[in-house]
Amino acid sequence: MQSKIKAITCAALALLVVTAPLASAQDAKSMESGLIDALRFDAKRHERVAPSGPALQAYIRAGYLDARPGARADYTDYRLMKKPATLMGHTLVVIEEEYMTAYVGCCVSEGVGVTVRLNGAADTLKAFAKDNACTYSELDDPGAELKGFDIANDLPKGKYASLSCRERDSQR
Repeated sequence: MQSKIKAITCAALALLVVTAPLASAQDAKSMESGLIDALRFDAKRHERVAPSGPALQAYIRAGYLDARPGARADYTDYRLMKKPATLMGHTLVVIEEEYMTAYVGCCVSEGVGVTVRLNGAADTLKAFAKDNACTYSELDDPGAELKGFDIANDLPKGKYASLSCRERDSQR
């Protein structure tokens, strides 16, 4: 009887070991999809397809982001990725979320921005920006910008870009 229980237990553990990476990959794709929806613009409704909060919470629950932002400047939270993640085939580095909690001066522009380390051509990001009322920018040294917000980082040299998908981007 005990040998059957051990065999069943071993089989169940083996199944978990085999399927855990698949579940993790599905979770990563689901999180990426949620973030893309928060960036995507619905031209008919003149708003983003999905709110940014649930997308960021998914990354926080999965341990990719800290619950507290690394920095907050004006109306924007800056969160540096803690684990490798991708966005449209590029390495996701930073997620920014702009929103008002208290009035600190002029001009909150609610929405989300991301910084990625480019893995090849940026054509997909540029097309997404054009189709979704976002602003695409290439960045020289995002690590220095993060350090300016007192966010310690060791971003490797490379080509970086940002997508800003905020209210002001949709009004251009």
